[in-house]
Amino acid sequence: MSEIIQHTPTWVFILFFALLALGFKQSKPRVVRVSTVFILPAAMVIFSFFGMYSVFGMPLLALALWTVSLLLLAAIGLKLQSPALVTYSKTDQQLTIPGSWVPLCLMMAIFFTKYVVGVAVARDLPIVQQQMFLVVICSLYGAFSGVFLGRSLVMFQASRQAV
Repeated sequence: MSEIIQHTPTWVFILFFALLALGFKQSKPRVVRVSTVFILPAAMVIFSFFGMYSVFGMPLLALALWTVSLLLLAAIGLKLQSPALVTYSKTDQQLTIPGSWVPLCLMMAIFFTKYVVGVAVARDLPIVQQQMFLVVICSLYGAFSGVFLGRSLVMFQASRQAV
């Protein structure tokens, strides 16, 4: 294990601590502009897509699994989460969002999935060549991103309901 950590590039540790800080910030109630609610989900969607693409390329199965998982979890998140928890100020055009540990958990899930996959690829482990590995990893990347997207859609929906 220490060999793996020793060969991990410095930027990976910087990214890890940046995500931790960002996730911790998300755990506190905050006020944001409506136009910014999609920034973090968009970044996580791009990060997860790149994670999938960097290992598997663009085979139709990988893209389909990632997309279906993303859309399915975004739709479920939109249905299950309540925009009533998010308040919108028409005068300031800002949302008040309650703190949540969910974004930190999702960021860490994407990060560690990408890290484990990176280690498996770097060590040329046979599991990387198995179809089930592609199915699980692409589905996870899409699902994690879908939850992020669903949360931002709930926030956006709260701003539209108030108008």
